Amino acid sequence: MSVIPAPAGIQTGCTEPPPARGLQDDFHLPMKPISTTCPYCGVGCGVLVTPSGEGFTVRGDPDHPANRGRLCSKGAALADTLGLDDRLLHPRIDGRQMDWDTALDRVAEGFRRVIAKHGPDAVAFYVSGQLLTEDYYAANKLMKGCIGSGNIDTNSRLCMSSAVAAHKRAFGSDTVPGCYEDLELADLIILVGSNAAWTHPVVYQRIVAAKKARPGMQIVVIDPRRTATADIADLFLPLVPGADAWLWNGLLHHLKREDAVDWAWLEAHVEGFGAAFAAVSGLTLPEVARQCGLTEAEVAAFFRLFTTTPRTVSLFSQGINQSSSGVDKGNALINCHLATGRVGKPGASPFSLTGQPNAMGGREVGGLANQLANHMDFAPADVDRVARFWGLPQTAPRPGLKAVDLFQAVGEGRIKALWIMATNPVVSMPDADAVAVALKHCEFVVVSDVTASTDTARLAHVLLPAAAWGEKDGTVTNSERRISRQRAFMPLPGEARPDWWIIGEVARRMGFGAQFPYRGPADLFAEHAALSGFENGGSRDFDLSAILTSLPSPAGKNGAPALLSPPAPPPAREGPRPDFTDIYTTLQPFQWPLTHTGGTPRLFADGRFFTHSGKARMVAVTPRPPALATAAGLPFVFNTGRVRDQWHTMTRTAKAPRLLAHIDEPFLSLHPDDARRIGLTEGGLARISQGLSYSPHGTPPEYRARVRLDAGQRPGSVFAPIHWNGRFSARARVGTLIPASVDPISGQPEFKHAPVAVAALPLAWHGFLVTRDGFPLASFARQPIYWSQIPGQHCHRLELADDQPPAAWLDQARQALGMDQDWMALQDPGAGRYRGALMDGDRLLAVYFIEPKTAGLPPRHWLESLFAKPALSVEERTALLLGRPSRAVPESGPVVCACFGVGRADIQAAIAAGADSVEALGIQLKAGGNCGSCIPELRQLLAQAAPAIVAPPATPLRGQQCASKTS
Repeated sequence: MSVIPAPAGIQTGCTEPPPARGLQDDFHLPMKPISTTCPYCGVGCGVLVTPSGEGFTVRGDPDHPANRGRLCSKGAALADTLGLDDRLLHPRIDGRQMDWDTALDRVAEGFRRVIAKHGPDAVAFYVSGQLLTEDYYAANKLMKGCIGSGNIDTNSRLCMSSAVAAHKRAFGSDTVPGCYEDLELADLIILVGSNAAWTHPVVYQRIVAAKKARPGMQIVVIDPRRTATADIADLFLPLVPGADAWLWNGLLHHLKREDAVDWAWLEAHVEGFGAAFAAVSGLTLPEVARQCGLTEAEVAAFFRLFTTTPRTVSLFSQGINQSSSGVDKGNALINCHLATGRVGKPGASPFSLTGQPNAMGGREVGGLANQLANHMDFAPADVDRVARFWGLPQTAPRPGLKAVDLFQAVGEGRIKALWIMATNPVVSMPDADAVAVALKHCEFVVVSDVTASTDTARLAHVLLPAAAWGEKDGTVTNSERRISRQRAFMPLPGEARPDWWIIGEVARRMGFGAQFPYRGPADLFAEHAALSGFENGGSRDFDLSAILTSLPSPAGKNGAPALLSPPAPPPAREGPRPDFTDIYTTLQPFQWPLTHTGGTPRLFADGRFFTHSGKARMVAVTPRPPALATAAGLPFVFNTGRVRDQWHTMTRTAKAPRLLAHIDEPFLSLHPDDARRIGLTEGGLARISQGLSYSPHGTPPEYRARVRLDAGQRPGSVFAPIHWNGRFSARARVGTLIPASVDPISGQPEFKHAPVAVAALPLAWHGFLVTRDGFPLASFARQPIYWSQIPGQHCHRLELADDQPPAAWLDQARQALGMDQDWMALQDPGAGRYRGALMDGDRLLAVYFIEPKTAGLPPRHWLESLFAKPALSVEERTALLLGRPSRAVPESGPVVCACFGVGRADIQAAIAAGADSVEALGIQLKAGGNCGSCIPELRQLLAQAAPAIVAPPATPLRGQQCASKTS
């Protein structure tokens, strides 16, 4: 085998480790805005970060094509998340701080020992869509190339792997055919299994703006539950959970029956359509309606819209993917686009919305266990090609274990050494308690992350401090195949290091130094780009190699966007090619595949695909019910997803108090009729249970949360957010209730359909404790059965409830806070009521309220505002113990607009004073004036106050009850 020469700018051979940036002397704060990329969802928004006093300001980049200057509430609050209060800043071994050399030696020795004794398949990596592409590439090369095992998988398995498999079955490659511009060009947009208003707000606002510009554009939302996305729906289809394949199969049959199939396109460019049509033959509209729980009129209206609207974009996300038949559902949707030739054309494509900022980048480099690298699989020719490029004949010859199987193998002792990077599987995986037990008994667990206190980090033998957003350089790829740079604007704190550097240092200690000569992320990206073009010649969709050979001019060619910012003038005579680091530094966003004329917005319009035949494939789909059905003891369908202002397991977003102002506790959303039947009320507490394998505490898994009544929730279904973890709440990890049921093709778990039982949590009292500096709840031998921590700007709140009398816990809490004699208190032991405040002179230090019913507790937002005051007036001190807002400090209510901190009471007051539209509220309060995610809630408040003022945005064909399986 031969070693492929490295592209320009890459060192070859074994070198000394590159100097690592710490609080480096040569790092200078930028004096002008730094262009980087948001670290949240797959929209891939451009961000401008500028020094401001002692911190930074963050705003959307108006020149970035993904967001054009707009940011969602999470992106707008990024500057609030840059503190070091919870950062892992030094390596740790068994809880003790160590130097880097000792920690890296321990990691390398641990993996070498296991491989020598048990073979390469006894080790594994579990990585994350939070990694940059260069980090991902290094991890994949180390595991699959150097170690020789396929056992590297990513948390993107949990959100996008079914879309990957559907793409590959249909197109022969993991290719998203369209681009965001299609959202402005389409005449019909279908959102299925996507609450884009909350999960992809900037994409959603592009759709809102497009509809406003062209009111004739039609929007269809397909989902079991009502969410904010319904605000713009012309047609909402609240189908039965899991019935998507029935609907799309029915549409395919309808297209054939109505002679709406593009037969010329099929004959020339598609195979398998005969079997696909045969599979739906005889599927009548009444049968589709029955299977989907819809009326025949609703189904007919949807079929008619799709049939008569050539420019159609179908956006699908977790509600399709997170299913035990997610791949089939994706292919059923794609079948309808192939049958009508609506693929890769302006305004016409199926479009998968990725969840994480670099989920697609991880797919590109081989971060999934069933991929090798650069969209190559484990076919013998691909294995040989990659092995020759890397110069590593031991390159893995077969796929590794997918996420669920991987952690089951850890639990069974087959995997004995595991390295987890930038993710928190003890919270996010299905059957999460079993994952915790598996890690607890694993021989060797390494975690590299930015936070030391995650549920997963607590179980690590070795903790490695990784660089966070703002401190690291690299690239990410968004949902429309657009690669953008993420750039550092802060020095590395403490001993934190970039992930690629950590991986490279371990590789060197394992004897693979010659394969890891990288001086920086530019070298990794250049090798990644070179591999994408190696023996390609147009046979693979993913190709970046043009960036290494011939670059577009700054103005672009043939209208293509420029890749580089204007370079220095070239020398008068032809000189050497510039070092790739200079090219990489100024790289501008572009879409792959990259050609010599620029990026590629759309693929497949020419009818050429990446299958062996060159034709797309339609797949015969037989609808399957969810893996687990409801039963007498578990009568509810449990659906999980995201909320507007939080991200994953809250390690970043919980650092921004304003992002907890809208929804501050874990909750369970259910229909009022269901709540009435089982004795639940708004604001009460519920317990959700299911008979899974076991719990590390010896008790059955249970989720405890605040009740939210929602008439848009489908009866028989309940919804809970995925974000809360063991640090912020008691027993609120939804993953503990999700069975490890997966799609047999993709391995993606079914997060949208778990059978559960729901009941009221038996309680003796409710309360909350607000302190300036938090409260050491973990130090108490017995904690209340419900608690939830809410970090704030000037204080921290602890929501509490228990099934035992409050007296003992009350005494413990007061003693722990100190100055017990300085408490002002009003109490009624007979009624189970207590109100206390701890003062330091006129300055408020803590408040503690207990009531037998949650309805008796005072507004929290008003009380928290008192902590911002240097001293309380007599009126405020009196109001404090009375538990009622004073005229001096009115209650603004729960926050609706997180971007500007506008409360519900303020909005209602403005409406009462004459603000009669969303635009008027924006002018008066700024509410809705940034990301727009709160606009549906503003409309609801306007409608409640004066229903005649606010007409719905479109005339629904059924009382517009819309919702999303994804949240």
